[in-house]
Formats: sequence, C-alpha cells, structure tokens
Amino acid sequence: MSKLSIINTRTVLSSTAAVTLLATAGMANAALFKNIPTDPDAELSVGINVLYTNSAYDTDKNQVRVLPGVFYDNNRFYARGAQAGAYLINDGTNQLSAYAQLDGNSFDPDDASGALSGLDERKLSAAAGLSYQRLTPVGGFRAQYAADILDRSGGNTGRLSYIGKVSKNKLTVYPSFGFEYHDADYNNYYYGVSNEESARTGVDAYESNSSLNPYINVSANYDFSDKWAGFANQSVSYLANEQYDSPMVDSRVDATSTLGLLYKF
Repeated sequence: MSKLSIINTRTVLSSTAAVTLLATAGMANAALFKNIPTDPDAELSVGINVLYTNSAYDTDKNQVRVLPGVFYDNNRFYARGAQAGAYLINDGTNQLSAYAQLDGNSFDPDDASGALSGLDERKLSAAAGLSYQRLTPVGGFRAQYAADILDRSGGNTGRLSYIGKVSKNKLTVYPSFGFEYHDADYNNYYYGVSNEESARTGVDAYESNSSLNPYINVSANYDFSDKWAGFANQSVSYLANEQYDSPMVDSRVDATSTLGLLYKF
C-alpha cells in the first residue's frame, strides 16, 4: 500500500468515527430515543482527578497529570471521566453508544536517558468509536472499537471487557478485566522506532505488528456526604510481545493510579 493510500485510509477512519459521534449527538430527540425515558434525577458530578502513571517506557520519570473529572448519565448522554458519549440503544439490557475519549500513551524524550533521549515525542491523542454493552445479572459485558481522530498514530483500538459492581453502604466498587487490541499503526507510533530515528540516535529500528494484551481495572466511589464523593481507580495492562520488544520499553506492565474528588450538583 502506498503512503498516500495509508494517509487516505487513516483520514477516512478518523472522519467516520468523528461523524458517527456527532450524528449520534444530533439524534438526541430523534426516533431512536422515543422509548428511552430521560432520567430527571440524573446526577452531575464534577471534580478533579490526579493521575499517576507508572509507564512501561524506559524513562527516568513517571508521569503525573491533573485532569477534570465529570460523571453523568441521563439514559441518553453520559460522561465517565475522560469518556463522553450518546446512546443509540439503551433498553435496560442492551446499550449501544457512540463515544469519544482521551487515548494513547505519551513519551517525552526529555525524561529518557542515553540514546532514547534523541527519539521523537509520542503524544496523547483522542479516539472516537462505538461501544456495545450487554447487562446481565452477573455483570456487564462490553465491546468497544475506536479510531484515532487526531491522527497522532492513525491507529485503531478495541477492548473486550467484563464489568462487575459491588456496593455496600456508601462504597461502590467496579472491578473489570479483559483484553485490549491495538493495531499496527497504533503500536508503531507509540512503540516503533523509525529508520530515521535509528540513524540519528543509534537506537535499533523497530516495527511492530498489531497486539492483544490483557488488562485489569478496579474503580471505586465513596460518598462522603450528599454533595461530596471520592473516586479512585487502578488500571494495570500487561504488554504483549509486539509492544514489549520495542527498544523504548523496559517493563511488561503499564499501570495508572487515579485519585479524585467530586462535587455532586
């Protein structure tokens, strides 16, 4: 495939994902939603999250980011942390939605040492796609697929998940686990080393294929009062060989810890 064809393919995928999300939002009052009552008591929670990332990259520093946190779900639209979307189907058992979220990793060569400090920066991106969840008495089963809409990697990602829920008094815990898919474009942007970078730095050139890696995630909410709540999340992803074999990587594990404080309106 020519370079022009690859660029065109990436553009079509990204544009399609973005248009799907916008079209879904525009259908909020259309026929698809006639049988979905809006929850008049839907609660909006807004706050701030501090994220600590123990990256698999071979760098001297772990990353700390501060991001806003928003949680809301009125049966038509929802926001969950860094993800926001609109339901196409939501009948109490089946949920099909279009969504957008932050996506990807970040590699800052200023945090690396030796030859790795001469590599190009890898930046966070945003993805948009579709999500389907089936709710059952034993938990939810979710499938997601999304495309990079900022064309940082031009790649596509997917996730298959089981999501549980355990509540006791003011504490609610959501354990989940599953598999993440990253295509070759995604992996080559975040883990590949181009021939140009190799010639400039001496780091071995590396080209990756698509990958499938397991992950586990635990989220928890605790209501301090009617207005204030705490939020915590721990996510651990185990890198597949296609990612771990990169000369940019020195660990099998990518982990992110999040602590947040939310105000409920």
